[in-house]
Amino acid sequence: MKTNRFSLLFVFPLLAAMAVAGRAQNAELDRIVSGLQAKYNKLSSFAADFTQLHNAAGGRQRRETGRMLLKKPGRMRWDYASPETKLFLCDGKWIYEYVPAEKFATRTSVKESDDMRAPFAFLLGRGNLRRDFKTIEFSAESPARAGNRVLRMIPKRAAGFRELLIEIDPATLQLARLTLIESGGARSDFLFSNIRENGAAPESQFVFVPPAGVELRKN
Repeated sequence: MKTNRFSLLFVFPLLAAMAVAGRAQNAELDRIVSGLQAKYNKLSSFAADFTQLHNAAGGRQRRETGRMLLKKPGRMRWDYASPETKLFLCDGKWIYEYVPAEKFATRTSVKESDDMRAPFAFLLGRGNLRRDFKTIEFSAESPARAGNRVLRMIPKRAAGFRELLIEIDPATLQLARLTLIESGGARSDFLFSNIRENGAAPESQFVFVPPAGVELRKN
């Protein structure tokens, strides 16, 4: 009985400490989620350099870099610079994809697209984190930058991805990385730098005019 009493003297404080830590973590998570939602609801434009790392289920990796520009309502422009030049553009209604090395561009309705860049809609105030995701928690995955926090989110409805990871600076709520994990295990990581919020974003940046000799194909 003495052994049991001594054990309880250690167990009870440990459980109490765990409960306090759990409440503190939940409070921090709630603060970050609410802050993110409020921040991006007020955002009018978002520009950044990006590095995109795509890891296929078989272990192959592809690395691409470029510059992105987002603007409300629902406009996106991704200018890829390496390893090849290409353009992904959304004017809010249509999505255009163009690779200069090819002699055609494609156009797809936003409603019919399951492109992996679709989750960036929350940056444009078009999504609601608590409404659109059934699970929002801190991820055990290490952040790309020390001191950042990584959120793991699982969508409520079928989407083009199984999980979404969002890495942010907990103090400024600045976005550092967005990761999409597909049902088959493949993942795409978007790492951001040189971020500019609420800067100039001319409407002309979201208008696609096929270059001479380039055929526009509809999907």
